[in-house]
Amino acid sequence: MTSIVLYCRPGFEKECGAEIQEKAAWNEIYGYLELTKKEGVVFFHLQNSDDGTKLIEILPLKRLIFARQWFLTLTDKIELPSFNRVETIVEALGTQWQYTDLRMETPDTNDGKELSKFCRKLAVPLRQQLRKHKILTPKGDDFGANLHALFLSGQEVILGYSLGTNSSPHVMGIHRLKFPSESPSRSTLKLDEAFLYFIPKEEREARLSSGMRAVDLGSAPGGWTYQLVRRGMMVSAVDNGPMAESLMETGQVKHYQMDGFKFLPSKQNVHWLVCDMIEKPQRVAKLMAQWLIHGHCKEAMFNLKLPMKGRYQQVTNDLQTMKDIFADHQVKYEIYAKHLYYDREEVTVHARLLSPLPLIK
Repeated sequence: MTSIVLYCRPGFEKECGAEIQEKAAWNEIYGYLELTKKEGVVFFHLQNSDDGTKLIEILPLKRLIFARQWFLTLTDKIELPSFNRVETIVEALGTQWQYTDLRMETPDTNDGKELSKFCRKLAVPLRQQLRKHKILTPKGDDFGANLHALFLSGQEVILGYSLGTNSSPHVMGIHRLKFPSESPSRSTLKLDEAFLYFIPKEEREARLSSGMRAVDLGSAPGGWTYQLVRRGMMVSAVDNGPMAESLMETGQVKHYQMDGFKFLPSKQNVHWLVCDMIEKPQRVAKLMAQWLIHGHCKEAMFNLKLPMKGRYQQVTNDLQTMKDIFADHQVKYEIYAKHLYYDREEVTVHARLLSPLPLIK
């Protein structure tokens, strides 16, 4: 049976499954889910095998909130012998299709981390044989399909492919970043990953440039402010709590000890608004939309905290609240949300307006 395999954060399989099932149904594609809690892997088994190629072509992965990565299966589960694993995989693939890269993957669990050591050892001889049989194209070809090998154990693997133009460039969709020792908190990784994920590489110089003005709501102790400062921005940090002295000493940060919901910039020269306040997501979503509509910022990057239950429905409701506000003011906008690797019980949202602002009194 042809299936779409999706990777997500362990514990969010239900949300990931509900989302792919809903988005597929919008395109008149149907199937059923298979998932195991805390495994971080969701199988969407398709009723019509031909629908798989269609779905991964027309549905942007970027539009899925909870899926980090996906691929369309080429095989069912393959039992691997103790010896000749490489030959077994090559034989299962055949030589009909070519791929540009090989992704050796496992579930994002403790067992999966142990299994990744096995995958690393197997990867070199497997790549060599795949290139020998011309199943993998020569190095430097980055525009074709990626070959995925999902190892469920050392004796079991599922093979599939994703489109290079509609998949994550990272193995399992995980962009691993190094924690900067100068940052006052590990939350800094959330904003760093968000900038790298949402802002295209070719646009970062223009949209994340030195000298820009930024506001960080709920800033203390400064994990998110650090990412703005390291990019050369001048930051208004808003929080009743104290900021790290190392950030204040840069001369790039002005600290406002007040409620983030009450702060407004004195000038309309702020490009970035960032926010990681522990508040009800409905309030945060409305606040972000109002900042954009009133021209207080050009772009907003923020987190929406998730409830214990109904997480997918809650985040879609919050995003719809923003879309309704934009629609009421008749502006074109861009908004994306993703449950990033360094997020936990929240999703990160990026929003900006694409059309001139109306005159708002």
